[in-house]
Amino acid sequence: MTTPPATSARLAGAASAAWSAAALHWPGTALCAVVALAASFVAGLHGGPQLLYALLFGVCFHYLADEPRTRPGIDFCGRSLLRLGVALLGARITVMQIAALGWVTAAIVVSAVLSTMAVGVALSRRLGLGTASGVLSGGATAICGASAALALAAVLPRSRERDRFTLVVVVCVTTLSTLAMLLYPPIARLLALPPPLAGLFLGGTIHDVAQVVGAGYLMGPATGDQATLVKLLRITLLAFVVTAVSLSALSRDAEPSAIRPPLLPGFLQGFVVLVALNSLGWIPSGWQPALGEASRLCLVVAIAALGVKTSFSALAQAGWRAFTLLLVETLWIAAFVLGAIGVLRM
Repeated sequence: MTTPPATSARLAGAASAAWSAAALHWPGTALCAVVALAASFVAGLHGGPQLLYALLFGVCFHYLADEPRTRPGIDFCGRSLLRLGVALLGARITVMQIAALGWVTAAIVVSAVLSTMAVGVALSRRLGLGTASGVLSGGATAICGASAALALAAVLPRSRERDRFTLVVVVCVTTLSTLAMLLYPPIARLLALPPPLAGLFLGGTIHDVAQVVGAGYLMGPATGDQATLVKLLRITLLAFVVTAVSLSALSRDAEPSAIRPPLLPGFLQGFVVLVALNSLGWIPSGWQPALGEASRLCLVVAIAALGVKTSFSALAQAGWRAFTLLLVETLWIAAFVLGAIGVLRM
């Protein structure tokens, strides 16, 4: 059976367009992939936060950020791969896992997230950084660290200052998360928290998933399992928070005649669909490790791309205000969850 000439022409045109896009993007994409591989190698060899390594290694190649051959691929990694990585996080979560935590735990986590973001917005305004910066830093601290910062940055109004602040947030929140991984387990032991409450403390306060897992299993399997589930609950809130931020940003910044993008961005639609599919058992268990690894790889490459797009001098321009903002937010969420645990133990 022969293919009609019109169909052949369309297929040839699509193939040509795909080839042109690949040729345009591959130099910058290859650069970011090599930086991500180097960061993964160093993290595996010496330990430490992989995302932070990727960011710092990427900064070293800032001189290629505006190079015509590499810029398209760097932009592709920093935007498209970032969104894909966030969407794939949904394959790790089921509705049943969240429901098993109980309404008390859910109420504590939701209250901690909302109050931390409120503190972030209020303090950011006081420091002269603006509302959007408070939302970005508060979301990163309250939900899931660098992943939340990148997801929120994707729906907030774009500018050079916003991109620079996003990178500062990624650096600071990853550093603070690593410190929390080391400091919080001794605090939990000092307070003699049983595994369910220790898991609530660690999973409800530490920013990044990897550090939550590390801190939780340092205290034992029971604490590690509980901490991971609590952290997954926080990640689930990412879809709701980003949707709310997207609606707020659109209503504030879009022109009346402008074509508005979907209320729930495409990558968060993917996130929600994967949560639903996983809850229904339609994602084979053998696929989940591969999807989780794919999410991690996408985020590492995206972080490397964002690192390439900035410089040490640009990071330094953020000054003490950004670090103070993130530190106060970190202390707030830790104090809030510990206070709630204290009430539960009374």
